[in-house]
This record gives sequence, structure tokens and C-alpha cells, in this order.
Amino acid sequence: MKVAVLGSGMVGQMLGSGFAVRGHEVMMGTRDPSLERVRDWARRAGGGARAGTFAEAADFGEVAVLATLWSGTGNALALAGPDRLAGKVVIDVTNPLEFAGGGPRLAVGFSDSGGEQVQRWLPRSRVVKAWNIVTAATMVSPQREEGLPDMWIAGDDPEAKATVTAILESFGWPVIDLGGLDGARLLEPMAMVWIRHFARTRDFRHAFKLLRK
Repeated sequence: MKVAVLGSGMVGQMLGSGFAVRGHEVMMGTRDPSLERVRDWARRAGGGARAGTFAEAADFGEVAVLATLWSGTGNALALAGPDRLAGKVVIDVTNPLEFAGGGPRLAVGFSDSGGEQVQRWLPRSRVVKAWNIVTAATMVSPQREEGLPDMWIAGDDPEAKATVTAILESFGWPVIDLGGLDGARLLEPMAMVWIRHFARTRDFRHAFKLLRK
């Protein structure tokens, strides 16, 4: 599968490498593909990994992973071009965080979510919220001594969610479907729970598990 990773930060690099090592062709979309850290990532990821502009990556990918900082998400998607992502599954890994006046807090909530805003920016794409409730280091191969944590997803398109579920399972995640994309209104505050716990413990290894019995 051809995968576009929109964003060249820690999350984009971790997920891009995860796709590459699983045999997928990956193009990382960024404002400046010539940056040394981007070229270093492509060399380390190996296989079919490469870098391009946001537009080139959006054109290339059959599936896109949105892994930008929230402050740059709207601009990145404008550069990628909604038409280039039309009809495609877009996995939204972002959290709508703002940092003014101190620590991070949600910029969107209650009756809206970052995931729903991404869908409005990409009206003809099939957006699925996933991977936003853990740190980058846990996104690939999440096995712990205590067992496997769970990954929650939300989206309006059942086929898109089936695609994302298969991807997550290939990365080692059991998947829980929260239903429609309005479930992002719950998943983004879950990310804040993760952040608050990290702020108190300085330990980034925690993740969430639903006990079913």
C-alpha cells in the first residue's frame, strides 16, 4: 500500500518507519523535503521511504496519515490539497492542543472536535480518528509486560474504519470502535488524560486498556 504521512515530526517519523518496515511504500509530506532530519529519516526508514511536499505526498498516498501539530494542520491540509485527498482514508492522529498561557489544553471540545474539523477541511475524504491517545514511542508495537493496551478509533465510514483497524492490528493494536467521528470529542480529552499523567510522573510508557470482563 502507498501511504502518505503528512508531518515530519516525531509522530510522523515513527509511524512512517512503522509502515515502511511492514513493507508499505511511504512518502513523508513536509514543507521542505530537503531538511536534513527529513532526509535522515528516509535513510533510516529504508525500503520505499521517501520525502516530498505535502501536495506530492497527498497525490502519492492511497491512505494518508495526518501527523501535524494542530497549529499547522489547517495550513498543511491546504498545501496538500483537499482534491488530492478526495475519496481517500485519512487517519487523523492530531490533537487540538493550544499552549498559550501555560501548559497544553484543548482548543476544541464539548460540541466539536479536531477530528470533525479535519473532516470539514477535507469534505470528500474519509477521516478516522486514531493513534492520538498515546505517545509516538508507543504507536508501533505497543506490547507491555502487563499485556496489550487498546486503541480506540472513531469515524463515519465503516469501510474506512475497517481499513484503519487492519492497519492498527498489523502494528500490534487491539482496536475498539467508538462509532461516528463525533467520538473524537471523547478521544481528544483522553489524550489530555495521558498528558496530565505524564506531567505528574514524567513517565511516557502508559497507555489505556478496556477491561471487558
